[in-house]
Amino acid sequence: MSAELLFDLCGKLVLPAWLLLVLLPKWQWTEKIVFHVWIPSLLAVCYIFCLYSAYPSPEGAGFSSLAQVMILFQSPYAALAGWIHYLAFDLFIGAWEVRDSQRRGVNHLLVIPCLILTFLAGPVGLLLYFIIRFIKDRSLTVVENIS
Repeated sequence: MSAELLFDLCGKLVLPAWLLLVLLPKWQWTEKIVFHVWIPSLLAVCYIFCLYSAYPSPEGAGFSSLAQVMILFQSPYAALAGWIHYLAFDLFIGAWEVRDSQRRGVNHLLVIPCLILTFLAGPVGLLLYFIIRFIKDRSLTVVENIS
């Protein structure tokens, strides 16, 4: 499978999930599609395929310096693996924002900008959600205390 086709398929896989998080966060199918392991698992399989297809890495590629990472990402499959990594983890964070906001009683209209920013610029959306959460209940913890 070409890197370009896989790029297109992975993008089409996550977009409906993001739309469900934004538009229908409490719908039963949102929970079944987004909050369970199906989409992340499919992305993980694509990620593994990309890592396999990118091997062997170009000479000088690695993770010890920015220059090495730039060489690594000259491979279309390595760059695509990086992109799929973003897709999977940003979607996970977006789903967490929705679940956490529902548990804490944060109005979903306040979460929508966080989701859009998480989709477009992951850490910025997460930071915005943390700010909204802090304003609402002065909480800086990610996980509630378990007793």
